[in-house]
Amino acid sequence: MSDQRGGPGGPEGPDGPGFGWLYGSGPEDAPGGRGGVPLGKNPPPPDPTRAIPVTPPPPDATRVVPTGPAAPPPPGPGTPSSPAGPPPPGRRRHPVAGFLARRVRRPRFWIRTVLLLLVLWLVFTIATPFLVWRTSEQIAFAPGGDRPAEQDGTTYLLVGNDSRKGLTAEERRKYSTGNPSSELTDTMMLMHTGSGPNVLVSIPRDTIVDMPGYGLSKINSAYARGGPKLLVKIIERETGIRIDQLVEIGLGGVADVVDAVGGIEVCPIERIKDPLAGLNIRKGCQDIDGETALAYSRSRKQSTYGDLERVRRQREVVSAIGDAVLSPWTVLNPWRWWHLNKAVPSFFRFGKGMSTTDAAFWAYGMTRVELTCTVPVTDLSAETWDRDLADPLFQAIADDDTDAITKAQCTPNGIPRS
Repeated sequence: MSDQRGGPGGPEGPDGPGFGWLYGSGPEDAPGGRGGVPLGKNPPPPDPTRAIPVTPPPPDATRVVPTGPAAPPPPGPGTPSSPAGPPPPGRRRHPVAGFLARRVRRPRFWIRTVLLLLVLWLVFTIATPFLVWRTSEQIAFAPGGDRPAEQDGTTYLLVGNDSRKGLTAEERRKYSTGNPSSELTDTMMLMHTGSGPNVLVSIPRDTIVDMPGYGLSKINSAYARGGPKLLVKIIERETGIRIDQLVEIGLGGVADVVDAVGGIEVCPIERIKDPLAGLNIRKGCQDIDGETALAYSRSRKQSTYGDLERVRRQREVVSAIGDAVLSPWTVLNPWRWWHLNKAVPSFFRFGKGMSTTDAAFWAYGMTRVELTCTVPVTDLSAETWDRDLADPLFQAIADDDTDAITKAQCTPNGIPRS
């Protein structure tokens, strides 16, 4: 092929147009040609390496369109729930909260929680008396000299000290206690626990006894004159019963304990109105608070049997407190249980050598009294004991044979049944 424009195979060779169209000088360059350029006027050929514009092809309706991950369908009936994924942006859950939420949804979490609360409640219920009662004051009560020999079972002497010590002037007015220097033991009870029924025996305050160093005197004055040792000595001599433990309760203790258990129920056999004791109570069963319970157990006026009826009411209050202490609500309610035990060291004193366990046995024994009596007396004055009935009663207790106690020996007010 010749590189001349008119040579063979060139754009304008002897064979005609040839390949001139490829170089821009073909027939379309001639006058009247397809390019509209007059023949004989050849412009410079274009750059063979120029970029040729390409028209993009039309979109294909069947092409695959790229998409993101498919959204999961909403759960329907029978569709298992998928595990919780990460929370959406802006609502990210704290790792600890998420852990707790998962734990709460498990049944084992609730079972363990209930068991833990039960264990804590048991520990609190058992430990509270040991923690609180150990702070109670202990007093020496065992007298010197000859005493009855050791006896089976356990006999407690419960003394209600009429001392106003520890009461404010406002409390003395509230409880109508009168003389702040008084220390008479207007409440004296023997409680025996052993192989037979528990028995609670009241000793009338006006009983006349031979008091060493003082001659014939009322038994309730022994405590003020010689303390608990003199009182225990006289009771052991008159009854033949060995006193194993002493429990002393202050005047305000009754009111505090009754209020701690939410009140008690008493059933007066007659209407009592006693301004000296601050008592005005109707006949029949009714709920009373601590202040009324204290007045109810102290009053001996306006009553047919005087002090003999009072000692019966004292045992009634003690028994009612025992029932309230053993009620499920008292034990299940931590607040009430705490206040009940907290009242003990403030107004109770125990005999020297009495451990917390011994005190707990006494408290439990008080709730299990089956026989309640007053020492048999010869008349309403209660100054002299009826020895024909009293001595067999005392001997049954000393022998730990309370099953042998008869109804004639054990009456509510000490007066023989007709």
